[in-house]
Amino acid sequence: MTDLSSPPYTPAHASTYCPALTPHLVALDIDGTTITHAGELRPAVQAAVRAVADAGHHVTIATGRTINGTLPILAALGIERGFAVCCNGALTVRLDPDLADGYEVVDEVTFDPGPVLDLLEGSWPDATVAVEDGAGGFKVSAPFPDGDLLGKVTVVPWADLKTHPVTRVCFYSPSGSAEDFIKLTQAIGLHGVNYAVGFSAWLDISPEGVSKASALEIIRRDLRVEPMHTIAIGDQRNDVEMLHWAARGVAMGNAPDEVKAIADEVTGSVDEDGLAAVLRTLPGV
Repeated sequence: MTDLSSPPYTPAHASTYCPALTPHLVALDIDGTTITHAGELRPAVQAAVRAVADAGHHVTIATGRTINGTLPILAALGIERGFAVCCNGALTVRLDPDLADGYEVVDEVTFDPGPVLDLLEGSWPDATVAVEDGAGGFKVSAPFPDGDLLGKVTVVPWADLKTHPVTRVCFYSPSGSAEDFIKLTQAIGLHGVNYAVGFSAWLDISPEGVSKASALEIIRRDLRVEPMHTIAIGDQRNDVEMLHWAARGVAMGNAPDEVKAIADEVTGSVDEDGLAAVLRTLPGV
């Protein structure tokens, strides 16, 4: 792996678009990559993202967030056109300021949460569960910590969590750890779904075969970007597939060791503007 953790920092600036430049598909995770864990979009990162977009590259957010949680970040970055991947790949939207809401859903993948919920029920003493619909709402078995679920949240009986297809199941515990949940997924035997454990005791479960990478591949083909011109930057286990997918997969310095191990490069942490350092290496920036 190439280590970019101590890059030569230079002021980011917006480049003039060059028609001869080959546009790249630039996939960016949000939390822990584009914004800090405190929710801050640092000026150097904001300027670098703007410079990449101004150079003619396709900046594409790829996040576990709902569309409701993604739209404010897109606005802060000044991204009004293109695509965004939400819900860990289960929801893809096309951005266009001429549309009534500024976007439209172009792909949504759902699954029956019943079998997964049957496995999870009673598997961890103080765990709470949320099921997500494509509109950005959640039904939950009990309240989640403030700010963890962005969108309308409704507490319902356990049986009501199974009534409709969903884009994602979220499983959370205030007492466990990421390592506990990795062991839990092995013990209960999750099959027929895609799942990722977060940096804390948080488990995201998605439809089988669905990930940020699967959604990005559809976007790549739609934009007619060659595979060699793809780059992805992320910091968590739900980014592993897209780091594998990209010709240049970059892990943040704050990523778990297993994420760093599969990346082509490791940059500085989110608090060190590691994303900005990577973006400034792109052509035309």
